[in-house]
Amino acid sequence: MKIERLYAITIYLLNHGRSSASKLAKHFEVSTRTIQRDIDSLCIAGIPIIAVNGSAGGYEVSEQFKIDAAFATSDEYSLILTALRGYISATDSLKAKHMFEKLSLIAPAPSSLNNNCIILDFSVLREGEQTILQKLQTAITKKCTVHFTYTNNNNETRTHLVEPIAVIYQWYAWYLLAYSKRKQDYRTYKLVRMENLILTEESFTREHKTADTILQEREEKDQREYTDIILRCKQKAKPRAVEYLKASVIQELPNGDLLMKATVVDNEQFWFGALLSMGDNIEVIEPEKIRRRVLSAAEKIISLYNYDKSLSYIP
Repeated sequence: MKIERLYAITIYLLNHGRSSASKLAKHFEVSTRTIQRDIDSLCIAGIPIIAVNGSAGGYEVSEQFKIDAAFATSDEYSLILTALRGYISATDSLKAKHMFEKLSLIAPAPSSLNNNCIILDFSVLREGEQTILQKLQTAITKKCTVHFTYTNNNNETRTHLVEPIAVIYQWYAWYLLAYSKRKQDYRTYKLVRMENLILTEESFTREHKTADTILQEREEKDQREYTDIILRCKQKAKPRAVEYLKASVIQELPNGDLLMKATVVDNEQFWFGALLSMGDNIEVIEPEKIRRRVLSAAEKIISLYNYDKSLSYIP
């Protein structure tokens, strides 16, 4: 741990220039005395760190000290830094920040990196979701089980005790891949549906395969029920149908409307909510079971607003 911090301090000083002991202590979450001992250790190791006295003083690395940057090209550095920025935006990980500092130091000039055409920003998480994400990362690293309450798609709330394997971002949300001790199988849990997460002292009961392997095996034996739906869609609703339903055009009608086809997972709610949000701009043609489901949802919504307007609302 100390060796990692010593290296990180060196990188930080190379990136940020002269920094006071108190500033370094705050950044690395240690005491100023620890920083002073670390600086002594770096000097003994041959790193040319200069101590400057006065109100604007602090520690800095001699300008003659350089780090080789030849192991990657400019484009490769750009890709790595883009991925790290996205990871940091989601987790606020101190380790990731230190790695970003290291790579930023030896990467090509900032002007070439600023031409990066892709930005990964996962910072807009629901309240508390980032805290859950950080706790799960800790549990995965320590290989300890976690306990939480979870509300599923059917609005059923239960408690779960699982062995966390990996956190995954897909389908516009964060999910936990974990081994369910009750089901004795691997399950995914949407982070936003998790509450009261607790890290236990209980270690894993088995050695698990890698997350990639588990996901591949789950995909091969996928038992989810899929349904093909045919939609009549107005032109102005086409972009949303493509984005949220992954629908494709199968025919253009004489009046300009479109017939579109989408494949959905029966017990998932996202696509159904997206379908309802498009109102009368889209109509389910078939299957009949989906038409009835939409009609039932519409009738329940109408019933909320079908009241005597002379009556006042009393909370």
